Amino acid sequence: MKIEPSGTALPLKGALKTKAAAAYLGGLSLLTVHRLVKRGLLKPNRATRHLLFPVAELERFLRDG
Repeated sequence: MKIEPSGTALPLKGALKTKAAAAYLGGLSLLTVHRLVKRGLLKPNRATRHLLFPVAELERFLRDG
């Protein structure tokens, strides 16, 4: 969530690279994020050279656990 100066939380849009996604998920290690991808629990967008995790996918993972 992005915090605005007014104190309201706005949802992030777009996608995050692996390191940012790990931090977004509560400070997971990069190895843990890669293991979650390998197990099929996280689904990154592989359209680019880097793994990109849509914020909606990260929210789904946090919600569904």
